[in-house]
Amino acid sequence: MTINEVAKRLNISRRSIRFYEEKGLIAPGKEQHNGYRIFTEQDVWRLQTITALREVGLGLDDIKKVLDPIEAGNKDALLNYLELQRSVMFSAWLEYKQQISAAEQMIGILRQQENLPLQEIYKLAEGSRRLRELRSNWSDQWNFDSKAAGHDHNVREASGPFEHYDMVLETVYRWINPKAGEFGLDIGTGTGNLAGRFVREGIGMAAVDQSREMLRQFRVKYPELESKLGNFLAIPYMDRQFDFAVSSYAFHHLNEGQQLLALEEIRRVLKPKGRICLAGYMVEDDEARERAVQHAPGGGDEGLLRALRGGYVPQVSRLSAWFEEHGYMTKQKQLSDVLHIICAVPIR
Repeated sequence: MTINEVAKRLNISRRSIRFYEEKGLIAPGKEQHNGYRIFTEQDVWRLQTITALREVGLGLDDIKKVLDPIEAGNKDALLNYLELQRSVMFSAWLEYKQQISAAEQMIGILRQQENLPLQEIYKLAEGSRRLRELRSNWSDQWNFDSKAAGHDHNVREASGPFEHYDMVLETVYRWINPKAGEFGLDIGTGTGNLAGRFVREGIGMAAVDQSREMLRQFRVKYPELESKLGNFLAIPYMDRQFDFAVSSYAFHHLNEGQQLLALEEIRRVLKPKGRICLAGYMVEDDEARERAVQHAPGGGDEGLLRALRGGYVPQVSRLSAWFEEHGYMTKQKQLSDVLHIICAVPIR
């Protein structure tokens, strides 16, 4: 086929085809006597794939990396790139929502006041910038991909940081008290043990985790469940999808500002009367955190110690205050100095 025939067949411009050739994404043959490009069905397939991936926002460098694995039938390579792109797009969507909200508030202020209230507008702009930075500044300091293969073995050990593991999962399930037909979300699911506790009782669940390798283990165990690459700060679901949200041993990977943003994100994806239950490493207050750092045994969980020293481990008192301020009734359970469960149910 000629370039004109390909352009007509795929409804793209010849300029775009030449651009993809210049970038090394396609390499059509050329006739010897006139140098005209000759496109095979494989070239057409590659162009179709490129345009499809461009449509979902994948960059040219990423497309170039994934084309050969796709051509070789490697579905996982394409899946990984698309999941990553979906996560990026959700973050961008949430940022746009925040910017629109800030713009609406600025317009409202300007319409209500005679003078130009620059200080109030500046505060709104700063708030929007701060939220953007909170989302973008999170990083996996614990290298969860490397921990995925041994995770289930580690949580089943009789001692150590997961000493009360089964009790934690059971308590979360009982406190959420799911009803038939409800749909829940497990955030920071890891290999899916908490989600699996609900599934065993016939409750529909979806799951989110930022680690590809954790999700790989999850999907082996629960191939029938929906799972997505993502995190607390940009949950890859639209608004008001779930009856409840749960999380275990994950919330302490966020700093204090990110924790508040995560709670807002959880509320966003919950239905109006959605419940929330968080379990894992928490301390009652600053004094309890200092005691935990001082009395931490040698050879303990390095991730927990790092979170304690870095001020990441959430404080139960602050979480309770936030829930109460936002119309929730809470109940709590303390299993050790650094292990708590808190469940929040809307009052209204």
